[in-house]
Amino acid sequence: MNTSDLALFVRTADTGSITASAEQLGITPAAASAALKRLEKQLDTQLFIRSTRQLRITAEGERFLLHCRKSLASLEEGKASLDAMRGKIAGEIRLSVSSDLGRNIVLPWLDEAMERHPDLTMHLSVGDMLSDFYLDRVDVALRYGEPEDSNMVAFQVATVARVAFASPDYLARFGVPKHPEDLRQHNCLRYLLGNRAYDTWEFVKDGENHRIRVHGDRESNDADIVRRWAVAGKGIGFKSILDLSADLHAGNIVRLFPDYQSEPLSVWLICPSRKQVTPAILMLRDMLRKKCAVAVAGL
Repeated sequence: MNTSDLALFVRTADTGSITASAEQLGITPAAASAALKRLEKQLDTQLFIRSTRQLRITAEGERFLLHCRKSLASLEEGKASLDAMRGKIAGEIRLSVSSDLGRNIVLPWLDEAMERHPDLTMHLSVGDMLSDFYLDRVDVALRYGEPEDSNMVAFQVATVARVAFASPDYLARFGVPKHPEDLRQHNCLRYLLGNRAYDTWEFVKDGENHRIRVHGDRESNDADIVRRWAVAGKGIGFKSILDLSADLHAGNIVRLFPDYQSEPLSVWLICPSRKQVTPAILMLRDMLRKKCAVAVAGL
């Protein structure tokens, strides 16, 4: 059997559409339909029930799909093993990353990695909600916070501070807050995740803890928007110093309360299982560790 036919079968089962799977694989719908018919003839089994409105996998197709996934995964592992022996980084990385970190920090790092490894293919999903590894077809996720599921394989990439920040323009117009309590008199930009507003900011100095409930005229479920508002002088934000590293180095924003600490954030590279830990993923892990350390150095 042709492995490309098997891959098409899996993709069609996932998408529920011959047209969509053909588009994703860069072939015509007619070619995809012919390949599936060829596979059904070889198996002497109908894999899909086709109608003008719907494509539905058969019970036989469901059973074959399980074996097909395992076989393709095994072939990929074998290829990756050979590549590793030759010191070659190749294959596909399906990466999910949070919005601000993905768009503004990690993206140029990924471009650099792909230039260094031309046989690497990247599929990037950007968003602040945690991806479903199966439904979103993601192999690895870069996220803040240690994963709760102990069955996943997680590599710690960095531990970074969370800091309050504002633009020089905002501080010139409204004054520089000297103490975290002063935030109550400022316009603070709030971040939403899963309908929860992160509106209580915590700062510690000499063992004294300050929990400040902040208020402001803007909130967003996209962390990149919060950073952009702050850079534009709309208020004060509170985010990972890694997300802010480029703007801090460029002087677009100013870190507030440098003598205070906040609860640190850990950055993790997460795979759903050991099978996804390929040489390409290990390369990505090592590169991210080095790049994150350089990004926050001196801040």
